[in-house]
Amino acid sequence: MKTVCEVLGVSRSNLAVKSKRPAEWVDQRKTPALDDMPLVTELRGLVAELPTYGYRRVWALLRRSWDAQAQPRVNAKRVYRVMRTYGLLLERQPCHARSARRHDGKVAVERSNARWCSDGFEFRCDDGAPLRVVFALDCCDREAMSWVASTGGYTGDMVRDVMLQAVENRFHGALKTDNEIEWLSDNGSCYIADETLTFSRAIGLKPVTTPVRSPQSNGMAESFVKTMKRDYVSWMPKPDARTALQNLAIAFDHYNESHPHSALKYRSPREFRQQANSLT
Repeated sequence: MKTVCEVLGVSRSNLAVKSKRPAEWVDQRKTPALDDMPLVTELRGLVAELPTYGYRRVWALLRRSWDAQAQPRVNAKRVYRVMRTYGLLLERQPCHARSARRHDGKVAVERSNARWCSDGFEFRCDDGAPLRVVFALDCCDREAMSWVASTGGYTGDMVRDVMLQAVENRFHGALKTDNEIEWLSDNGSCYIADETLTFSRAIGLKPVTTPVRSPQSNGMAESFVKTMKRDYVSWMPKPDARTALQNLAIAFDHYNESHPHSALKYRSPREFRQQANSLT
């Protein structure tokens, strides 16, 4: 066979594989293409409901839905190809210049209830009323454990309410954590007030502030703010503060229950926690 392959100029390994193929072997590359229309219909429904989701998060929602129906999963590359063909991909955003400031720290941790981070964001309703939100996020499972909103300014009372709600939610109504948990925030006056620092230590939190002019040091909270504004606040109805608060509560629930997160292998925070609890 070696001499024949050298004369013909073909690969001996390829010829050996072909010689061992059974008679009923069929080249799968020549099979008819899959019918994409049922998938297109489902993709259009998801994109209409969540217009800010890219193809990977849409694929994660499909995977969750098809797993629940015991159907075989669809490949992410096929989702991308179909969305590109039918014009369902997001428009490319202009790239902004990256900051020259380096940040070598790591905000994420490997287990829940080891480090929590907090920050705030604000937006205006259609009637011009401002709404300011403070939240607490777990740096492992990314769950938004608690949040408060106000039409006034950021205050220490808001931060302390968020702290206490997070402790109660994570420790079954207890007023103190089972172990010391880092509380990461920036140097805003509502976070570094003496009353806030004293209160945080009393309920089992260890205050940790980021360096001045270093938003990357609280990058997980900054990323969450971007997600909330892009995927929820930008398109939810907010004619006035009351309606905005109601829809904001729905947004936080959707984020925790359904929003696929790339760092969690495109599972939602609650899905990640449920899987982690089942393994332990």
